[in-house]
Amino acid sequence: MNIEQARFNMIEQQIRPWDVLDARVLELLKLMRREQFIAPENKALAFMDTEIPLSHGVSMWQPRVEARVLQAVNVKSRDRVLEIGTGSGYLTALLARMAGQVTSVEIEPELSAFAARNLAAQHIDNVTLQVGDASQLWGEAEYDVIVLTGSVPMVPAAYKNQLKVGGRLFAVVGDAPAMQARLITRTAVDAFESTTLFETSIAPLKNAQQPQRFVF
Repeated sequence: MNIEQARFNMIEQQIRPWDVLDARVLELLKLMRREQFIAPENKALAFMDTEIPLSHGVSMWQPRVEARVLQAVNVKSRDRVLEIGTGSGYLTALLARMAGQVTSVEIEPELSAFAARNLAAQHIDNVTLQVGDASQLWGEAEYDVIVLTGSVPMVPAAYKNQLKVGGRLFAVVGDAPAMQARLITRTAVDAFESTTLFETSIAPLKNAQQPQRFVF
C-alpha cells in the first residue's frame, strides 16, 4: 500500500466532501501519522471510512468524524483541553498539536498505556494522561474545550459547567441508532448554545449518566 497516497485519498475523498475545509485541520491530518496509532493487525484499515476496533469495546472514530470534530471545537494555541476517553491517543495527539495543554482521561488502563506509547513515539509532550472513571466529572478545573469520545444519553451538566465562558463542548447525544453530534458553547456564565453538527452512532461512554425513563 502506498501510505501517502492512501492518506491523500482519505483527506480528499472522505474529509473534504464532509465540509471540513479548515486549513489547519487538513494540514494536521497530513502530518499526523494515523497508521502509527493502530495495532499492526488493523493497519490496513488506517485510512478507510470505518471505525477501527481497539479493545474493551472501544473503537477509533472514522477519519471524517475526527476531522469534523476538530474543525467544530476550533482549538486555539493557548487552549486548555479535556478529552474523556483516550482510546489509541490519535485524537488526543491531534488536539495536542492545536492546543496549549491537553488532559485525557481513560477508564481502561490498558488503553491509556497504549496511548502513552503512541504519543511518546510522536514526541508529544503537552498531554497529561490519567486513568479513571470520568463519566460524570473530572476534577474542578475549567477548560476551553471538552471532548467526550463516547456517546451519552444526556450531556452531563458538570461538564457544561467546567467550560470557560466561550468554551466549547463536543458530545454525541442520544440512543442508538439515532444519535446527534452536538457542539455546546458557553456563551455566558448562565447561558449555553447547542448546535447539531451531524447524525451518527458511536459506542456509549462507560457509566454515563442515565436519564429517568418511563417504564410501561
